[in-house]
Amino acid sequence: MIFYYEVICISCSKKFRVYEGTLKYKQFKENMKGKYTCEECGHNIRLEAIKNFFK
Repeated sequence: MIFYYEVICISCSKKFRVYEGTLKYKQFKENMKGKYTCEECGHNIRLEAIKNFFK
């Protein structure tokens, strides 16, 4: 049985699941009131940060 939590992305406001054994699951368990992003939004934010770093 795999445990998961459904979390709302702060960027796109869609629900996504964090599964047991992942880093996001551990972070969510430690701080359930934190702000989290889905995989796609997290990737886009990371790319924008890299682009702005080289400007």
